Amino acid sequence: MKDKKQKASKAKVDRSRSYTIEEAMALAKECAYTKFDESVDLAVNLGVDPKRSDQMVRGSVSLPHGTGKTVRVLVFCKGEKVKEAEDAGADFVGGDDLVAKIQGGWFDFERVVATPDMMGTVGKIGKLLGPRGLMPNPKVGTVTMDVGRTVKEIKAGKVEYRVEKAGIIHVGVGKTSFDAAKLVENAMAVLEALQRAKPSAAKGRYMKRIGVSTTMGPGIKVDLAQISSLLP
Repeated sequence: MKDKKQKASKAKVDRSRSYTIEEAMALAKECAYTKFDESVDLAVNLGVDPKRSDQMVRGSVSLPHGTGKTVRVLVFCKGEKVKEAEDAGADFVGGDDLVAKIQGGWFDFERVVATPDMMGTVGKIGKLLGPRGLMPNPKVGTVTMDVGRTVKEIKAGKVEYRVEKAGIIHVGVGKTSFDAAKLVENAMAVLEALQRAKPSAAKGRYMKRIGVSTTMGPGIKVDLAQISSLLP
């Protein structure tokens, strides 16, 4: 039954053509066939060499309509910042106590924020957080004294992006339960952020391929010419 639904889903996509971003999002919703609310993902192949530090593309962007996910945020801070983080909705707040839990194998959170004075403490678990993409970083705004605002932004749908070894960036832009128009606006927010983050050292075509897919659905090619016309 699952294979039958999967084949029917794939058959809806014309692999020989590229779709406008509006068509792609509407089609992605149509291709979703599972009972759960699938995530909608944007994949962008960039013309950069991630091995070169001057071509690394990394940052964060606030999605206008959020991600549709409940994000558990852990904050490393002390003193008056503890209450600020808790009031903003942080799920876990602490210092050495949280380090010990993580060293024991606990990873019940999706994002980590830290004040600069706590980075020495966080460094003890850098090898545990780093490979999972959880290490706080000033480049994406997760090493900050403004923990309250940062926690609120993450909870509201601020996402991080980072180019992978193959030059591809994957970002979740919502759920299949979202209106297609909201998915388009979220995707365009990401694409505009990527355009702004273009390294000066990047030569040739910057955005080489763009695709949209749901968790279980097929990939849908997006028309690059249309995206180029929409980007500032």
